[in-house]
Amino acid sequence: MTEKSVYVTQPSLAPLDEYVEILQGVWESGILTHNGPLVQQLEKEICSMLQIKNFVAISNGTIAIQMAIKALELKGEIITTPFTWIATVSAIKWEGSKPVFCDIDPETLNIDPEKIENLITDRTVGIMPVHVFGNPCDVAAIDRIAEKHNLKVIYDAAHAIGSSFNGNSLLVAGDISATSLHATKLFNTAEGGGCITQDPVLHEKLKRIRFFGHDNVKNVIEDGFNGKMTEVHAALGLANLKYYDAVLADRKNKYKYYKDGLKDTEFVRMQITKCGEANYSYFPVIFDSEDQLVNTVNKLVAEDIYPRRYFYPSVNTYTEVVDYQSVPISEDISKRILCLPLYLNLELEKIERIIQIVKG
Repeated sequence: MTEKSVYVTQPSLAPLDEYVEILQGVWESGILTHNGPLVQQLEKEICSMLQIKNFVAISNGTIAIQMAIKALELKGEIITTPFTWIATVSAIKWEGSKPVFCDIDPETLNIDPEKIENLITDRTVGIMPVHVFGNPCDVAAIDRIAEKHNLKVIYDAAHAIGSSFNGNSLLVAGDISATSLHATKLFNTAEGGGCITQDPVLHEKLKRIRFFGHDNVKNVIEDGFNGKMTEVHAALGLANLKYYDAVLADRKNKYKYYKDGLKDTEFVRMQITKCGEANYSYFPVIFDSEDQLVNTVNKLVAEDIYPRRYFYPSVNTYTEVVDYQSVPISEDISKRILCLPLYLNLELEKIERIIQIVKG
């Protein structure tokens, strides 16, 4: 690996001097955490940017999912997708519930709503779909199922900042959405996350859970834990925020460049969006066979280009963590899917070279 290596992603970062300028105020105030002024400012600016009512800034996206489960007081079976990062399942298990895997739509790669109802039992307490690679789930269909069976819906929206549905931010879907502000995400605070809900009562509850269950006068009235974001991370978020629109536009342009370049390639296909608009934060391709994928990866690595087999393997096969449940579509696609490099500083010349290698 060299300085010229091309990785699957890189953080989108504001100029260092702009970050340092914001940090200067942190050093002067001496406030590093405990819902500091920069965290509060970041929450307000994210709400303004996404045109949403509430955003609770949190230490990371996994804790955001756990907080959502805790806020809704879910204990039982939660139906989720096997085509996801292990954190989705880890959060469910850490909060004392059991993940039940529902297979995916082979085109959108999201949970298949038509398969959810067959998995509902008297132990089911919620549904946790994932907006895979920022591609919106069929939130209307999922809402209908949840309402019919009196279930709560938490969206793992780790990838979904910038995605939309019916002209609104996708983050307003469900009872709570949990998003990630990790370094690899479209908008980042290095490490970080957030919970979003339209319910003002739940919003206040999430804020209490984030800080050990304290209310505004420091009485402990919830079973909470430490989910706080620091001022240092919030400062990076505020610095990066002014470049968000440019980053989003850049991803969209490069996504289109890839798509146009690969559209006539017979042995690969691309993820399809059926509901709303995705944020173009990843560019996955699905090969006809795993052998073709491995061969392509080897050719790319030989030129110092490092894509990622993501998500691989299907989470239901992590038998050290979960009981195996058969979900054939997810298991099959996870073996044949590859995310190609996509980030702000990636030159079009490099993308063109990647396209040519994939096409063979």
